[in-house]
Amino acid sequence: MAKAKVTKRPTRDEFVLEEIGNQLSEAKMENSEIVLTVWGREETVRGTITTMDSRTGRVHMDCKGELDKVPFMDIMKVEYPRD
Repeated sequence: MAKAKVTKRPTRDEFVLEEIGNQLSEAKMENSEIVLTVWGREETVRGTITTMDSRTGRVHMDCKGELDKVPFMDIMKVEYPRD
């Protein structure tokens, strides 16, 4: 029986991961609203960071009152909203 083909997460080098980490830290310190492009999700995640959990590797986002726990390794891009 054949397994379903699942696309693998793109690999990024340590400099890209460090830059994403720096952007997330800055957004948390400034309590800024950000937009995350997340691998495997159709929609972007928009909100403010409440917690960055190093134990689980997840970034906790407050998205209009809902908590969304995004795995750090799945974050592809960090942007600031343009509106």
